[in-house]
Amino acid sequence: MTTKERAYLKSLAMTMEPIFQVGKSSMTPGLTQAISEALEARELIKISVLKNCADDPRELAEIIAERTRSQIVQVIGKKIVLYREGKDNKKKIFNNR
Repeated sequence: MTTKERAYLKSLAMTMEPIFQVGKSSMTPGLTQAISEALEARELIKISVLKNCADDPRELAEIIAERTRSQIVQVIGKKIVLYREGKDNKKKIFNNR
């Protein structure tokens, strides 16, 4: 991912609401599967890490990215933004590839 692409994804993510929350049970297989499905449908998602989660948001982002084969766009505070290129050309964020 180039710096221009990352900057563009960050700008899109600024207006997004988190669609997942990671709580004290941290990463479960069900949550990993749901995040993967959301990435397939949307390409770009935002995740919120709740205060009762003992894990570091940066480490969580790396674990989630590895398990879902996605890329970390940014981690700010307790918010994680992930991107994975989808297979459906009509829904692609980057149409020039």
